[in-house]
Amino acid sequence: MSDLKYLFAYSIPLATLLSVFSSGMLTYSAPIYAFIVIPLLELLLNDFDISYSDAKKEKRVNNIFFDLLLYFNIPFVFGILCYGFYILNSGVLLNYETIGIILSLGILLATNAINVAHELGHRTSQSERILSKLLLLPCLYMHFYLEHNFGHHKNVATPEDPATSRLNQSVYHFWVTSVFNQYLNAWRIQNRLLKKENKGFLSFKNDMMWYTLFQTAYLAIWVITFGTTGLFFAIIVGILSFVFLETINYIEHYGLVRKKLPSGRYERVQTHHSWNSNHIIGRIVLYELTRHSDHHFKASKKYQILENKKESPQLPFGYPTSILLSLVPPLWFLIMNSRIPEDKSNPIFLK
Repeated sequence: MSDLKYLFAYSIPLATLLSVFSSGMLTYSAPIYAFIVIPLLELLLNDFDISYSDAKKEKRVNNIFFDLLLYFNIPFVFGILCYGFYILNSGVLLNYETIGIILSLGILLATNAINVAHELGHRTSQSERILSKLLLLPCLYMHFYLEHNFGHHKNVATPEDPATSRLNQSVYHFWVTSVFNQYLNAWRIQNRLLKKENKGFLSFKNDMMWYTLFQTAYLAIWVITFGTTGLFFAIIVGILSFVFLETINYIEHYGLVRKKLPSGRYERVQTHHSWNSNHIIGRIVLYELTRHSDHHFKASKKYQILENKKESPQLPFGYPTSILLSLVPPLWFLIMNSRIPEDKSNPIFLK
């Protein structure tokens, strides 16, 4: 019965539904829930750890319940998104109501689209990887699959990783560098993969080309359905979703570095190269993404068996509160810089 707690991950879609079905300040239901209610709940509720035996881990890994929880996000996300765009293009909303629904849809895509796509994108099943890319489609971030799996996990906590935030780098600067450099890096990765298979740019295996075509077709659907206003809303909601994602990237690796070995290679990724957060509500809503140290230590682990690595640097707050703090750089630096583990043998090249 305790595993039913993951049903709470659908609370963001429910809050977004309330936003799109409402008027007035209730159109802000999702941002209010995500950035006010959840932080308050995390202050009131105690965190806890459960250790699983190897047999229990195997049982949980093979339990389809945990997979179904992920799959059901697809109809929820696309259903709510379509109705949300219908409401946005209806012409009956006041300006501040439009902003509320746009923010709500952006949060929905960041949590239940990109985040679920991230989990599915690490699976070995081809069908689950396709579902991952489908969820990335409305976020206009399909290249994330390539860059994250073949770039970020290899280069995390090094200067080669655009998704690792540098010490004293503001989140606003990080948005620009991470978004553009990850996109460029995805193309580099794609070209490298094509050359490895002796394929040309116009090969059917050029996934980046397919991503561009699919996302263009996706936007064209909204132009055909609602005209230029439909295109505008689809682009704005997509941008919001990946800005939320990049803010999470920012807090997950802020200022952490890996040693460069005499061989010129970097040390193996360890649990101290990612910030960990064991705050209960954020863990459940984000399918254990906040146990990020264990995820990077072994990316193939499914969310239901990720563990709290106590030796990892710990965020003082959950993800929603940390996101809000990062938006005030002086406050973020004041709280976080002193928490970064010191390693005097390693030059702090991320300054």
